Amino acid sequence: MLKVAIIMGSDSDLNVVRPAADMLKTLEIPFEVRVISAHRTPEAAAEFSANARKNGFGAIIAAAGKAAHLAGAMAANTTLPVIGIPVKSSTLDGLDALLATVQMPSGMPVATVAIDGAQNAALLAAQMISLSDEKLAAKLDAMRADMKKKVMEKDAAIRAQFE
Repeated sequence: MLKVAIIMGSDSDLNVVRPAADMLKTLEIPFEVRVISAHRTPEAAAEFSANARKNGFGAIIAAAGKAAHLAGAMAANTTLPVIGIPVKSSTLDGLDALLATVQMPSGMPVATVAIDGAQNAALLAAQMISLSDEKLAAKLDAMRADMKKKVMEKDAAIRAQFE
């Protein structure tokens, strides 16, 4: 199975990306977690993303705050799917990171999830990998069915309170 890379621009982003790691673990998708800065270690960012496919990765999740150029720096050096997680910072509540992540130039796509949306980043990576992995696709289908069941149960409980 293809691996997923979870890259954060700073170790202070660890609590934000942890739900992505937890989700990948739940889905039994192999992953690696790294700290690589687009600004402080640009050579490492370029090297990692340029060799990601060769190293067995199927998607890259990149989390960064403020200027948030990490996802774009990764996308510039690979044709693998890159998923950006804008990280909320104290400065502008993550709006700066959201805009920096989503505003990529033509030819350099970066899928972008919500501010601090690590779990959805992992699910999106899993959906991409599931295109060529039927067992993973079945796990994702089962997860969706379970979500639906839980919402229907909650709906029935609320409706019962008002009958």
